[in-house]
Amino acid sequence: MLTNLSIRDVVLIEALDLSLHAGFTALTGETGAGKSILLDSLGLAMGERANAGLVRAGAAEARVTACFEMPEGHAACAILDEQGIPADAGDPLVLRRVISKDGRSRAWVNDQPVGLALLRRIAMTLIEIQGQHEQMGLADSATHRSLLDAYGIKPTLAGNVARSFDQWKTLCAELETARRELENAAREEDWLRHTVDELATLAPQPGEESLLAEQRHGLQQAERRGEAVAAALSELTSRDRRNPGPAAALRAASRALLRLLPNGGGAAPAPSSDAQEGLATEALTALENAENALAEAENLLSRLATDTQANPRLLEETEERLFALRTAARKHNVAVDDLAGLLASLSARLVGLENGATQLEALQKATAEARATYIETAGLLSAARERCARKLEQAVTAELKPVKLEKARFLVEIQPLPAENWSRHGVEQVTFLIAANPGQPAGPLSKVASGGELSRLMLALKLVLAGQSGIGTLIFDEIDAGVGGATAAAIGERLHRLAQTVQVLAVTHSPQVAASADAHLRIGKLTRNGQTQTHATPLNHNERQEEIARMLAGDTITDAARAAAASLLGAGA
Repeated sequence: MLTNLSIRDVVLIEALDLSLHAGFTALTGETGAGKSILLDSLGLAMGERANAGLVRAGAAEARVTACFEMPEGHAACAILDEQGIPADAGDPLVLRRVISKDGRSRAWVNDQPVGLALLRRIAMTLIEIQGQHEQMGLADSATHRSLLDAYGIKPTLAGNVARSFDQWKTLCAELETARRELENAAREEDWLRHTVDELATLAPQPGEESLLAEQRHGLQQAERRGEAVAAALSELTSRDRRNPGPAAALRAASRALLRLLPNGGGAAPAPSSDAQEGLATEALTALENAENALAEAENLLSRLATDTQANPRLLEETEERLFALRTAARKHNVAVDDLAGLLASLSARLVGLENGATQLEALQKATAEARATYIETAGLLSAARERCARKLEQAVTAELKPVKLEKARFLVEIQPLPAENWSRHGVEQVTFLIAANPGQPAGPLSKVASGGELSRLMLALKLVLAGQSGIGTLIFDEIDAGVGGATAAAIGERLHRLAQTVQVLAVTHSPQVAASADAHLRIGKLTRNGQTQTHATPLNHNERQEEIARMLAGDTITDAARAAAASLLGAGA
């Protein structure tokens, strides 16, 4: 419910702070006192359109703040949670709106800046205004189905319809997906079979690329080592006459030196000194040592060649496999490691194509059965709504006569919807209609009844549907227009009764309505420093009696008017 309303610099209101309570509060005052400004200010907090003309002359901006108490689980809580706006349990919900003198508008919810659409969406769950010129809430036909259901439809019945609809639509989506996939697969069947065969022959494995690349690197290194050892051995063991190799050269040198030494064999050596013979002997020894070292090197290289044997065939096979995988990956625009997954996916599509007709037929059958189930459960709901609609018509009609709408007829129209508009809420549209006078065709609430008639009709509906909409605050603007006496008293009694369920505020010119209220605010004007300002004053019992007497007698309040006011207050109590 609305607990506080703070207004700053709106038209004639410089500063106004109202504390409101549960029950029925009447707002009275002379014509032009500013009651409409109060409602306009509240409308700003609810996200209604605004203009710079609402800003009080001389002020930079107009500000309105409305505070609400919400029960746990209220519809506004879900919206706040959806939008990520903090809302602790038990804390008030604060709607704030600022209009600058240049017409710019800003809005906040719990000090979080929001757009006007969100502000209106939240406000519509909290408060309704029923007035002479515009009606909100019940006048919106989009709410009528849920209100009818809340009035007399078992939640389990509506829940069954919602579940059967969701199941049907889920199967419809699956069927459409299956049909589309089957059509796509059929169009590419040749390509699909060729690709699956090609990839199946290749048989890619996850992680295979890195293993092959590592194996290829090792084989390449082994090949390079083998080539180096072979080249070294070739140099040592060459049999080429032009390049006989170091071993042959060492042996030839040794044979030549032997001829320098006595007893070296061959022709007689040339005469030489002892020193020369010694040097020749040393050289021959060095050549023998070199020959032995060379033989050792050859032996070691032979052993190394045995240990580092390359495998050219294995290297070739490894490279062919690696290049084949990478070529396939480029062809299908995937990573090599994803080729196995691609094969599995395409194979599944091929299997789906082969089994698709059977699956599609099964889905079609399941979808048809789900649709039949939905139609059956929706039919039960439709029948229940028809019965409930007649009960609602009777209940509302019973409330119309006391508020001077005895000739009006309230109707609940239930119209079947085309299949494409069926929903989880059923297969029909519910609309509340009113025929204000005999012989007049029934029409939508907001178009047939006059402002006063519509407000009283809304009161009757609210009484019958008390508490069903979740709205915590109802405001009636001059619901008593054009009526008086017993009718006004009946309106007051019904407003008081309605206030047992929701908070009710009523702007009224009727003393009978004002006397029925639990609390009373008088709206008035005063002039300070040459400026007219609107104010609101809570009235105690004596002040209420005086205000009601003024409403009865006019400017000159008589003792008879005071006595009548006291009588009305006594009756209202």
